[in-house]
Amino acid sequence: MHEANPLPGLANRLGARLTPHVYTGHPHTQIRNGRYVGIPLREQITRLNRLAVGDKARAYFGLRHDLPTLLIFGGSQGAQRINETAFAAIPHFRAAGVQVLHVVGPKNAAEPQDLTQDGVPYVAVPYVDRMDMAYAAADVAMCRSGAMTCAELTAVGLPGAFVPLAIGNGEQSLNAEPIVQAGGGVMVDNADVSVEWITGRLIPLLTDTDRVVAMSEAAARMGRRDADTELAREVMAIARGDRPTPDLPIDDGDGDEVFQDDGKDIR
Repeated sequence: MHEANPLPGLANRLGARLTPHVYTGHPHTQIRNGRYVGIPLREQITRLNRLAVGDKARAYFGLRHDLPTLLIFGGSQGAQRINETAFAAIPHFRAAGVQVLHVVGPKNAAEPQDLTQDGVPYVAVPYVDRMDMAYAAADVAMCRSGAMTCAELTAVGLPGAFVPLAIGNGEQSLNAEPIVQAGGGVMVDNADVSVEWITGRLIPLLTDTDRVVAMSEAAARMGRRDADTELAREVMAIARGDRPTPDLPIDDGDGDEVFQDDGKDIR
């Protein structure tokens, strides 16, 4: 069993009582028998060398190679609050010399839009199917903080300006917290995202090269590029019988866990 979120859901909390083979995608997940391995990612992401392909990636999206670059995305469908605030901040990005690759979501634009003025690109696209190239083009990403997003950003060492979506049990904030605490990102509540926050916090970050480099290194230290092979190794070991499976708990109805061992009950 693999639990991706910091707060396990009911199904996995129950499932973890039926197996000792429980793996987590978040370092602080509290679940029975849990062991942190990270979240399996595709090799297109885990093998990415952002610095080596950065200029190529910027050219791929029609961006300049010599300007600080912000990647904005809100998941596969976009994020209304992030989109609206970013578009309102375009004059400020332009004045600061910050170029933007903005993935607005397929419901929010039918075709790519080139909003470049004064030589500072602002490229808005409905969807990106080469997120490796988008990550390589960027210095910082402004985005939500789902489990997969956080795993990918840290795997490639890209600092995040996280805007958690307040859903469920608050797992998006919990996903981003360790990264922010380690110095690999910043976080702002969805309700507090504003043009003033962008001009006062985000643009100064993007234009501070030393800080961006330090945050990139901190994010990379949090990343797990080998979660796919580690989890596959564990699965194969279990299938071969190399990982012993203890007797499983039996619910005898009185609220206590009962283990059967050679016909004897052990509580």
